[in-house]
Amino acid sequence: MTKAPVSQAPVLGLRREADQQAATLPPLLLAAEQLARTVQMGFHGKRRAGTGEEFWQYRPVHSGDEARFIDWRRSGRSDSQFVREREWQLAQTLHLWVDDSASMQFTGAGTGRNARPEKGARARLLALALAVLSVRSGERVGLTGALVTPKPGRGQIMTLAQMMSQAGAVDDYGVPETSAVRAQSKVVFLSDFLGDPQRMAESLRRLSERGVTGVMLQVLDPVEEDFPFDGRTIFESMAGSLRHETRKAGDLRARYRLRLAERRDRLARMARAAGWQFGTHHTGETAQSALLWLHAALERGR
Repeated sequence: MTKAPVSQAPVLGLRREADQQAATLPPLLLAAEQLARTVQMGFHGKRRAGTGEEFWQYRPVHSGDEARFIDWRRSGRSDSQFVREREWQLAQTLHLWVDDSASMQFTGAGTGRNARPEKGARARLLALALAVLSVRSGERVGLTGALVTPKPGRGQIMTLAQMMSQAGAVDDYGVPETSAVRAQSKVVFLSDFLGDPQRMAESLRRLSERGVTGVMLQVLDPVEEDFPFDGRTIFESMAGSLRHETRKAGDLRARYRLRLAERRDRLARMARAAGWQFGTHHTGETAQSALLWLHAALERGR
């Protein structure tokens, strides 16, 4: 007895529908999810401050803490006020800032096998891949500004992908908008940090006062690190606000590298003072290595 052939129409229809849905997703999201799959999620651990039932520790009151969380009995035994923290049982909150200024559009690479992404493209990929990992572990993720407040779920990833896929700012250098960052949350800054370091220091100070900790990842093109210029060269910022011409670019190499090292040291000291972590990533390196570092840095700070 012969069996009737099984129709492939339902299977083909489902595959067609899946292909159509994938075609509507931002390319950034597809790349971020692929990158996130290369990083195996570790156990986040339970010993974190949160809204649970088991007592964990007392800590001094931070700016932004609500009065209802103050333990008045413990505070009455000293000159300071204390919050009674409990073991973590709810999701944490992660805020992201991806510098979208003109300087992040720079790439010093050529074409073909030597091509490298723009700094901004790499920063957006890392931020969204980190958001994918965080949402998969049940955390709330959003931006540091008020446009995308932290939420859990796949829909939030779609919102972040669409927001990050939009055109960037026209200013040469960016400064994070942190007004929407919640107290006691985590923050990740991705930028080249080539703008005014004092403004960045002020942002870190304000966040630190609210008990916010996080990670700063400096994203640079290898050309910005090596300074491989000689002879007559015109240097111009991406937005055109700065311009410098020299006939002996090679003579500037040592001073440039020294200034870059000094800035990196200053950024690292600013991060340590705020209880943050600082690292540098070059677009000539793999995105996977940077994502692994970011994920580990956030874990160390929990």
